[in-house]
Amino acid sequence: MCRYAFAHYKLHYACVSCRISFKRHPRDGGHTCPRCSGPLLCAGHDFAPPRRTNRKAWSVVAVVLNAGLRYDGFEPCGCGRDPKFRPRTRAQLRARRVIAARTGTPLVELLGRAEP
Repeated sequence: MCRYAFAHYKLHYACVSCRISFKRHPRDGGHTCPRCSGPLLCAGHDFAPPRRTNRKAWSVVAVVLNAGLRYDGFEPCGCGRDPKFRPRTRAQLRARRVIAARTGTPLVELLGRAEP
């Protein structure tokens, strides 16, 4: 049975310039930030936002979200139980950027791997 099949759960949306996040129901037009009126990026079901004062962690979140990845621990339908890896520190992000430059692998693929 699918976890997300019968209920419509709210998704996390984040504004990386203001360093805040909200839970909202998804909609077609997108959501805007109440502080800066900029677009909110969809961060997925299992996003744990860093503290607002932690600029380094928010810079990593900005790279992950701008790459088009989301913080989902399950498959979109909820059937899969394998948590997905996302970098949390600048060191993890830097290592993946170096490997992407060396091998020619797209950065998006390396951001989703636990071991680059």
